[in-house]
Amino acid sequence: MKIAFVHPDLGIGGAERLVIDAAVGLQSRGHQVVIYTSHCDKTHSFEEARDGTLDVRVRGNTLPANLLGRFAILFAILRQLHLTIHLLLESTTYDAIFVDQLSTSIPLLRLKAPVFFYCHFPDKYLAQPGGLLKKLYRIPFDAVEEYTTAASDAIVVNSNFTRSVFAKAFPRISRTPGVLYPCVDITHLPTTPPSQTPTLQFPEGTKVILSINRFERKKNIELALKAFATLRGHPNFQNLRLVLAGGYDSRVTENVTYHHDLQSLASTLSLTHQTIKPTSSALALDLDPNTNVLFLLSIPGPLKEELLRTSTLLAYTPTNEHFGIVPLEAGLARLPVLATNTGGPLETIVDGDTGTATATGWLRPADEGAWGEVMRAVIEMSERERESMGSAARERVVTRFSLETMAGDLEDGILSMLNECRNKGGVPVVGVLLAVLLVAVVVCLPQIARTT
Repeated sequence: MKIAFVHPDLGIGGAERLVIDAAVGLQSRGHQVVIYTSHCDKTHSFEEARDGTLDVRVRGNTLPANLLGRFAILFAILRQLHLTIHLLLESTTYDAIFVDQLSTSIPLLRLKAPVFFYCHFPDKYLAQPGGLLKKLYRIPFDAVEEYTTAASDAIVVNSNFTRSVFAKAFPRISRTPGVLYPCVDITHLPTTPPSQTPTLQFPEGTKVILSINRFERKKNIELALKAFATLRGHPNFQNLRLVLAGGYDSRVTENVTYHHDLQSLASTLSLTHQTIKPTSSALALDLDPNTNVLFLLSIPGPLKEELLRTSTLLAYTPTNEHFGIVPLEAGLARLPVLATNTGGPLETIVDGDTGTATATGWLRPADEGAWGEVMRAVIEMSERERESMGSAARERVVTRFSLETMAGDLEDGILSMLNECRNKGGVPVVGVLLAVLLVAVVVCLPQIARTT
């Protein structure tokens, strides 16, 4: 099959990782894949998006992402419509189109090919809360999201948790979406460090508690900081390090301000801290040996893999995370995970409190005291106990969340959609009329771009 992917911004994040993995997985099964995106920064994207593994085409990047920091959803929609027009005008034909995050252009894209929609989470619940004006502002966008999502030929979500939220968010959609779990490439992460891997030269005997998240407030990274601070009285505290690593984009105001706030919190908690923005060419990072907390901004892949291999515990802090790919990456690296007892981790982590030999980590409320207790217990575990839990984590990932499994399920889903479309017929008239309206709007985009 020839399959087009449509994704708003191909940066670094869980949604982007899924899109990359889905595209690579289908490509490995013999299909031709093209990714269309409104933005792809070669210095802030996954390796497969910039090393030629995937055919990535940037379209419709002339419009701004927001206006003075506001109207992000409006401009995201306009940018996607602009991208969609470019795709429709290209002569290439596709058997199917994979769309995720933004559903607005689905009726228009269906003029090109059947649309397979992947819902990471309803956007209406991702929007930041606000007052009456914000609620009124969101009404038309929420209505459009529900209608255009329903217009897709197939819908899947990333977890059973998201499926329950989907039903609440879109009561007028009678279909129950399927579940297609994100994955990790089990062939990618080596069990021993390759040559020329960036190194973190901590003092001998250091135990690292690791957090990997984008620097966004909803990720609740301060939970890891506060929990780590409860260990100050531990006799081996001087040998402990908290590494807060993850996606950071200086263009995103929230990334900048949240990182600053986390630094301030570390200082308030009497934790010394250091911030480094590594580069892929740096083979050794200049670390202060007395630092309690290390901030690593936008870490390159090899360094991330080294951290997963060598850390003692992954502290995965988000509450009600839709799925969470990092716990799978940790499990593949035999690293136990501590996560909140909400959302996707309930489906990926087997709690150690169950007493089962297949336990892969711990699930706790988002409480610094409860998290501090687990951190203390983990650093006092024997190496044999930790290795046993790590082996169970890897086995669970390999058998249930591999790239091959996800690619096969996605391929089956697309083929099933195409069979249903052949039996069902063409695009609804309402969809065509909406598509014509969207075309009329996008015709005005060059003028909009010039005036903004």
